[in-house]
Amino acid sequence: MVVLGTGVAGNMAALSAASAGASVALIAKDTLAETNTSYAQGGVAAVLGPDDSYEIHVADTLAVGCGICEVDAVERVVRGGPAAIDRLIEWGARFDLTRHGMLDLSREGGHSRARIVHAGGAATGAEIQRTLNEAVATRAEVTTFERTMALDLFTDEEGRAIGVLCQSARGELVVFAASEIVLATGGAGQVFRETTNPSIATGDGLAMALRAGAAVRDLEFFQFHPTCLYIAGAARVLVSEIVRGAGGKLLDKSGVRFMPEYDVKAELAPRDVVSRACFDRMVKTGDTNVYLDLSDLERDPHELFPGISRICHYFGIDIAKNPIPVRPGAHYMIGGIRVDLDGRTNVAGLWAVGECASSGLHGANRMGSNSLLEGLVLGARAGELAATKSRGVPTMPLDQVVRHDRAAPPKDVRINIEDMTYSLKALMWRQMGIVRTGPAIEDARDKIRFWTRAVIGQAATEPKAFELVNMLTVAGLMATSALAREESRGAHFRSEFPKPTDAWRAHTVLQPSVTATHVRALELSREPVLESTLAR
Repeated sequence: MVVLGTGVAGNMAALSAASAGASVALIAKDTLAETNTSYAQGGVAAVLGPDDSYEIHVADTLAVGCGICEVDAVERVVRGGPAAIDRLIEWGARFDLTRHGMLDLSREGGHSRARIVHAGGAATGAEIQRTLNEAVATRAEVTTFERTMALDLFTDEEGRAIGVLCQSARGELVVFAASEIVLATGGAGQVFRETTNPSIATGDGLAMALRAGAAVRDLEFFQFHPTCLYIAGAARVLVSEIVRGAGGKLLDKSGVRFMPEYDVKAELAPRDVVSRACFDRMVKTGDTNVYLDLSDLERDPHELFPGISRICHYFGIDIAKNPIPVRPGAHYMIGGIRVDLDGRTNVAGLWAVGECASSGLHGANRMGSNSLLEGLVLGARAGELAATKSRGVPTMPLDQVVRHDRAAPPKDVRINIEDMTYSLKALMWRQMGIVRTGPAIEDARDKIRFWTRAVIGQAATEPKAFELVNMLTVAGLMATSALAREESRGAHFRSEFPKPTDAWRAHTVLQPSVTATHVRALELSREPVLESTLAR
């Protein structure tokens, strides 16, 4: 079988599949360690404290999800938390401990209990990535392929996924045939100008799945992290929510703490609330950012957050004395490829886990530190089941021919990929960002359609062109979904519809279909939210 992606979800799927006896090709777009997981700072949420319970964690997640979480998914992920943490520790993960040798649990926005397991203060993702990479290296059943970009999925006449077309680091086209394929390709933060995501996060898995016939869901919900280090010309660096959990305060340029004006939970309100509050304050004060003040923390912030301290020090900021300039940035793709509780898509042989999938865990707004937990729990389950499904099933022969059916564009027509990529990112930040309006969304959708036709007509072969096609695909789906949802809920806020409505307590689904003329078309529909069937 094939697993695309080497973050927490992909590595767990590969390890679980290997334990179930499958031979796995684990494919990384960049290096094995260059993933969204590596950059995750907050931690992993798990029920481990004496005052916590599964029921409380589930209730917190449902509250933040604003009415459209799938309760079965929430319960499965939450109940798998303690065992997932134990497994990581068994594999050598070094989490932060109290002076008594117990796991040092902290709080983040939306969590009513201290349940966040972290490493190196705000370097949890890097520690989990290291642990899983080392575990994968011990498994003879897993063969890894670095710097191999997946371009598209092969399907047979019945629509079953049977292989993946990739481009190697040398630019060669290679095909991986497989009876089961797991997508763990991460998110699409790069469609926005301001983002915490690495450059590889271009929505490749979601776009490929759609082209293969998979349904996608809830793409209007994209979470913006409220606190990214903002210094003109510097790469955006996430300042973890765990910093606010430790007592960090948000100030405007006049030094006024403003979050209590927006929510009773102040800095520990859900991320969508904090992001909109920061954005509103920036507009009202005419400033390009707000400020995160750590001067009143009980413990030395340099000791608590060495990574953040080191980055800020480079720019002359002493986090114990100087407020950190921050602003919101695109962080997490909440919607994704529609999957069931086990990670199956509607395309036979195709699975999806992690950020590229819509499992129903997050609803309309992801609660911090639930995503690493989701990758650990659901990644392992999908890998095991996919391996079981592939057992004894012969790999289908790939007799498709890679060909270009499009006529070559006129020789004097050239598309500047870099310029169009920047234009897309700027458009999405401006018109599909934290606060949206119907006319702005519609204009963005129309521009994206125009650009998509132009880029696809070039039939380019370089990786940046493939990425741009995928980014345009995902951006167009986001705009279509956002235009359809005429309400504000969770991470989706439309100023002309500022409140949620009961009529929209449903998922937004985009389903590829084949018309009478055998042309792929998109059908938009609503899908009811399912109640729990798990035994409590």
